[in-house]
Amino acid sequence: MKSIHTLAAIAAGLSLSLTVSAQEQATTASSTGSHRPIPPSDQMFRKSIWRQVDLREKQNKPMFSEGKEISRVILEAVKRGELQAYKNDSLTSTYTPTEVSGNMSIAEEKAGLSADEAAAGLTDDTGDWNNPRPRNGAAGAAGARTVRQPRLGTNGRPMRDRRGQIIYETVAVTPPPPPPPPVNLYRFKDLYEMEIKEDMIFDKKRSRMYHDIKSIGLFVPSTLSSNTSGIEKPIGYFKYSDLVKVFRSNPQNAIWFNAENDAQHKNLADAFELWLFNSYITKVSNAGDSRLDDIYGGAQQGILAAQQTAADLVEYEYNLWSF
Repeated sequence: MKSIHTLAAIAAGLSLSLTVSAQEQATTASSTGSHRPIPPSDQMFRKSIWRQVDLREKQNKPMFSEGKEISRVILEAVKRGELQAYKNDSLTSTYTPTEVSGNMSIAEEKAGLSADEAAAGLTDDTGDWNNPRPRNGAAGAAGARTVRQPRLGTNGRPMRDRRGQIIYETVAVTPPPPPPPPVNLYRFKDLYEMEIKEDMIFDKKRSRMYHDIKSIGLFVPSTLSSNTSGIEKPIGYFKYSDLVKVFRSNPQNAIWFNAENDAQHKNLADAFELWLFNSYITKVSNAGDSRLDDIYGGAQQGILAAQQTAADLVEYEYNLWSF
């Protein structure tokens, strides 16, 4: 009888430890952005891969249909507070919705004199409250605006001197707060550049390769004429697991447009699961965390290396079945 109780206690302890282990594993996996995490014990092979997606390409246009662009679906979810944006693909530091809006705003050049106007001796007469110019002697040495007004007594009426003249005093005028600068945002159609970070994992339990997407990032393309910096500007990164929830909860807008049959539009979550888009590899995990074009010395060499890397990964999966 004692041995039976001992065996029961051992079994209960093992069950409890397995439950705790599963909970810890699930929590760790969900924090990485994976929608269907694969247990590390089942991973025979894993490689982190970064892919670039140009939504203007013919194969990607179903994700970028008019009025239902994936960039629109994502950023409007951020604005509504349904989606958390992150600063990088490590998914640790977050953005507020206001910061995301600032990241997708168009930087406007300040108005001023041209070089020819300055050479001609012209000056900029557009005064402001922060640096006002003297007008009719109303500005002091420090540039503060002042005004003469009647001095009021305790009864609220203007005070007078012995001759009955109103007594005036000079007081400083508190400048009004400057108006908020106009915010011009990029159109959703302009935000056609995405980056996907995934783990390519061979699951030895199911004997197949999986594309485990971790995060998706949105960028302001460097080729836009309104992007005066000339470099890609990240708007934000998003957990793929969070995106799946947003796509599923907005089935009317988060669609992969089926041009052949309007009754068979797919959800964007299904489009990613079925890999219904085209992309090219820009980086594979390496010790220097370098992109392919940096490793091979140029954009053209990077494209050739991306094609070779994709072929090598397919060949590796094929060789797993060779005996």
